[in-house]
Amino acid sequence: MVSEPTALDLQPITRRERATLLVSVLIISICALIYELIVGTLSSYLLGDSVTQFSITIGLFLFAMGVGALLSRRIQANELRWFIIIELLTGLFGGSAAAILYATYSVGFAYYYPVMIVVIFAIGICVGLEIPLLTRIVATRANLGHALADILSIDYIGALIGSLAFPIILLPLLGVNQTGFLTGLFNVGVGALILYTFRERLSIRALRNLSLGAGAISLLMIAGVAFSAWWVNVFEQQLYGDLIVYREQSTYQRLVITRNERDTRLYLNGNLQFSSRDEYRYHEMLVHPVMTAARVRDHVLVLGGGDGLVARQLLKYPEVERITIVDLDPAMTDMARTYGPMLEINQDALSDPRVEIINADAFTFIQQSDDLYPVIIADLPDPNNESLSKLYSRQFYTLLRERLQPDGAFITQAASPYFVREAYWMIAHTIADSGFEILPLRTHVPSFGEWGFVIATPIRPPSVTVPEGIPLQYLTEGVLIAALIFDPDMAEIPTGINTLDNPILPRAYEQGWQAWD
Repeated sequence: MVSEPTALDLQPITRRERATLLVSVLIISICALIYELIVGTLSSYLLGDSVTQFSITIGLFLFAMGVGALLSRRIQANELRWFIIIELLTGLFGGSAAAILYATYSVGFAYYYPVMIVVIFAIGICVGLEIPLLTRIVATRANLGHALADILSIDYIGALIGSLAFPIILLPLLGVNQTGFLTGLFNVGVGALILYTFRERLSIRALRNLSLGAGAISLLMIAGVAFSAWWVNVFEQQLYGDLIVYREQSTYQRLVITRNERDTRLYLNGNLQFSSRDEYRYHEMLVHPVMTAARVRDHVLVLGGGDGLVARQLLKYPEVERITIVDLDPAMTDMARTYGPMLEINQDALSDPRVEIINADAFTFIQQSDDLYPVIIADLPDPNNESLSKLYSRQFYTLLRERLQPDGAFITQAASPYFVREAYWMIAHTIADSGFEILPLRTHVPSFGEWGFVIATPIRPPSVTVPEGIPLQYLTEGVLIAALIFDPDMAEIPTGINTLDNPILPRAYEQGWQAWD
């Protein structure tokens, strides 16, 4: 790779050429940051535990960039040519990263991490080569200190733009796969721009070969953008047993609905949320015991529950005058109010005039609320990452206690006392540590297995019964009595307390499920 500099290499660059290079720095820094976010986001969707996936992704990217920066010392001449080659390779590797990882995961989980590491190193080494080479090229006109300051300042601005554009614009509009191909096209575009701007400094042979390479990779990226939806459909369909009838990438999560002749299922980020064949078991246990534990039931606060299934159960009570649903994702509540198969399941509950929908973070809503509620129902996703763990923390439950009427009652779903036994009892103990009297419950939901709930009251032990006059499919006095009994392999065990500054719950949750893999 080492060679003597040519006459073209020794020529100082012009102002226009230098401006082109600095614009290129902005674009490639945006692209580099987006590639990191694509790999981290997709890994979080497919594997869960977002903190671990992003930590691994960022760490490997930085290490690979360091390797690339070190390798740049081997390039002693023809920096322009090498920079164009690296841009084309960055576009190729980065643009196709999401498609490669999708395909790998559909083949088998065991292959995912090895392929992910190879992809990250391929992109990271190329990105690590970019800045040193650009600095040398720009420094032929300015001194090294000024050139480095200019490049790094623009590089940091580009990173900021990329970090904002990805979650706010690109991910919700395009998804990770199409975003990857489009970003790759921008990298190739930078290579083509440099190729055109510096065409007189390159040999005819290099100009021809680089032009052919840029054209071929551009066509590949354009095809990727055009067919990315089909590509995702093919591999996503392999991840789900039934036909996918609805999919949407929101700012917060990926929503997928599958359907067969007997069953409709909702998945969020690949995790099953309900099966229409047995969801009534879950929702009847979640709603009706806590309604009997409260002295007043005119106003119910639902945290989560954007699918409308909790509201469907609550609307069976004539005394319920108001239901406030706080769900983070408007894509979820909009889908539950408009999508035909969902309306069949939730019986159009979200369109009832007694239902108010607030799209907000549950933690922030509880912090800012001044209202007192007689019943609070938390139908939240499992605590499989730190962002969800805050909704199962001592601080959150303390806030909930302040928002609950003295004779009111609160319930949360609490994952499985069988599959993630430590996590379940950690939730129960954290609620008790927040000043509540608690009543643990469990039931069997065929789609999930044994599933757990915790009812809590602020001043007296919870007392529950089966409500009279309410049409139910599953809950009976016998079922409720059985729900209070925990078999020895689900019985209470000592645990720590989950807090904001020490979120131990996600790790306990992940370790519990890993034992069953």
